Amino acid sequence: MAGTPRLLDSPTSRLLANRGWNWKLICPFALLLFASPAVKSHAAQGASVLDDITAKYHFLSQGDTLGILDEDGKLKGYIEVTQGAEESEDVLTYEIVNGLRTKDHVEFKSNVIHRRYYRFSGKVERGSGRGPDDPDFLRLVGDVETVTVQGDSGQESVKKTHLVLKSLGKSEDEQE
Repeated sequence: MAGTPRLLDSPTSRLLANRGWNWKLICPFALLLFASPAVKSHAAQGASVLDDITAKYHFLSQGDTLGILDEDGKLKGYIEVTQGAEESEDVLTYEIVNGLRTKDHVEFKSNVIHRRYYRFSGKVERGSGRGPDDPDFLRLVGDVETVTVQGDSGQESVKKTHLVLKSLGKSEDEQE
């Protein structure tokens, strides 16, 4: 141990001691400062934005909308799908019957209309929008499955599409 320099013998500790500073008192306060909630809150601001993913999102095609209400991780809402000119209804509204959000993971399933329903599994992340009223403030990134139930057999055929569903901005929402 004779050849090992002691912390008190370091140039920094000698400088602080010469100026009347006690490094033994300074170190705990420095640790408290860097571990304080004020310092952590700046780093956690991105995570706090994702506490609530309630918004309207673009869906599969132009004019299709996904509306999500996030109530402490339980998701409710709807999917509005615009029909073609040959269909009897202009818009079909699928209700979200089962939806959950755990941290950034999102899953939901719609009810069945005309032997078709939708499932989504993915994650939520911040988009390029600066505030909640901006387009693309939130994004749902994952797989949308369009499930068609066969009439007599009840078998399901699944069309899986990987998508980024961007939230609508306030101006886009007012236009609809």
